[in-house]
Amino acid sequence: MIEKSNFGMTPKEAGADIPIALQENFVSGVYALVDAAVACELDRLRSEEGIIPSCKAGCDHCCRYHIVMNIAEAQTLAHYIRREMSAEQIAELQMRTHQWHEWDNSRPGRPAAIISAQTDLSSYDYCCPLLVNGACSVYPVRPVVCRAHYVSSHPRYCCAVNDPESIEDAPVVLKSIVEAVTPLSRIIQGHIEDAGIHFSRSNMLLPQWLAIEMGWDFAILL
Repeated sequence: MIEKSNFGMTPKEAGADIPIALQENFVSGVYALVDAAVACELDRLRSEEGIIPSCKAGCDHCCRYHIVMNIAEAQTLAHYIRREMSAEQIAELQMRTHQWHEWDNSRPGRPAAIISAQTDLSSYDYCCPLLVNGACSVYPVRPVVCRAHYVSSHPRYCCAVNDPESIEDAPVVLKSIVEAVTPLSRIIQGHIEDAGIHFSRSNMLLPQWLAIEMGWDFAILL
């Protein structure tokens, strides 16, 4: 069942005793189908077209892109975090997410009034708050957009995407993988719409949803 607010859990309620919710089971089931479709298409690209993605463990440039997710994925993510992460890990995640929000608010066109006067972002290396030591800390429940993103170009092109002064070409995205998982993404869309929630309006950037679903006080309700 999709909730229209955060889970309402306190830090004391986090931990392994939190049961796997029906919605988490549903979304995880769709993720399994997505992973199978991705694996099948990767095999086809390799055998029929000789295309092998350049993506590999340790390459995290795409974790600095704007990662969009929906409410069902966000609630699944929050449940996983509360069950699998320690209180210390959650506190560190909260700090990284807060830094991301402060960085996002500091960009041109954002209202400067909501930026903390004590914030120093001079050394902040913006990225997904879930990225820890170059790896996704919630890999089993990463969003569909992360599962379907593969490129065949050199990693430097991915690195250059967020550099406004870069003259590098855009990365070569393997679009057939995205096309292969699109019908499966619509399963989640239908699930959300069946709950009476407007799907498009339920899509936000991952750090925004993360703050909302974890109930952190710096969350901005859009």
